[in-house]
Amino acid sequence: MALVILRTVFLLIAAGVGAQIAQSELLQGTPDAVPPLVFGGILLLAVGVIALDVLLRQKRLDTITAVYFGLIIGLFLTYILKVAFSTTLSPESPYTAWALLILGMVLCYTCISILLQTKDDFRFIIPYVEFAKEVKGLKPYVLDTSVVIDGRIADVVETRIIDNQLIMPQFAIAELQGIADSSDKLKRGRGRRGLDILNRLRSDPKVDLVVYDRDLPEFAGQPVDQKLVLLAKHLDGKVVTNDYNLNKVAKLHSVGVINLNDLSNALKPIFLPGEPITVRIIKAGEEHGQGVGYLEDGTMVVVEGGRDHVNHNIAGVVTSVLQTSAGRMVFARFERPVAENNGDNS
Repeated sequence: MALVILRTVFLLIAAGVGAQIAQSELLQGTPDAVPPLVFGGILLLAVGVIALDVLLRQKRLDTITAVYFGLIIGLFLTYILKVAFSTTLSPESPYTAWALLILGMVLCYTCISILLQTKDDFRFIIPYVEFAKEVKGLKPYVLDTSVVIDGRIADVVETRIIDNQLIMPQFAIAELQGIADSSDKLKRGRGRRGLDILNRLRSDPKVDLVVYDRDLPEFAGQPVDQKLVLLAKHLDGKVVTNDYNLNKVAKLHSVGVINLNDLSNALKPIFLPGEPITVRIIKAGEEHGQGVGYLEDGTMVVVEGGRDHVNHNIAGVVTSVLQTSAGRMVFARFERPVAENNGDNS
């Protein structure tokens, strides 16, 4: 309702301004058709501004602020230069007005461009005092290539558990595109899956996904994993990954890490020593007498005495559980075979 009132008042003001200009001395001596055309042109301009405002529904405050600050700084610098050169430039000369207009145009564009490219690192410094952008609320999550290819991040985000802004660096997208263009069929499929996941996240209106296309000075000569860590540190965010090595590197740099494998493992059922377990033995283990099976959630189960029961279901007893960032392993002892008609894994 407030916007409707604002737009109505804006149209009335535009009509008033148009009427004043049409009746002013500025248009005296012009043909009779000119004043109505001027009045209609101003009204049309007002309607166009309102239409543009309605069409651009998603307005980013940081972008708008950057434009405002850029215009103010550009006009201020133009005024300073005008005063500075007032002794050398003739104010009556028509070239002076055009030169200042061109100078102001260039300065405003330059200031707006710089602020738009550096709005995430806004700094205003005066002697001994620095005003820095304070990061409030949720910290951004920087996505790794591996976590995008994996695809589970889209399912996690769609549960609305994560409300943080997701950052996808341009260099990671380039790496993903390189994988999608690979001559290897398997790699090409993984790369295309990653691009599909990004499009899925981008098309969700409730997901705040931002493509970070700036190159920081510290990125020079660094591999992709190092760039991800440096970017997360620069944005005061966290790295989201499935890569065990990247997980370690980020912790060395005191950067927060969200490992989806850890998250997945935390949601898996907890097994305690002595609990019964039923699993289908898929293959022989590395040690003598061992058999290996998998639960429905992908947890590996190593069964002592299960080597002779490959491709059969067995009942066992849990002896220990090994938990790592790479996954969870359950160790069990063979108890007895299970009839095939009761062989659903649990």
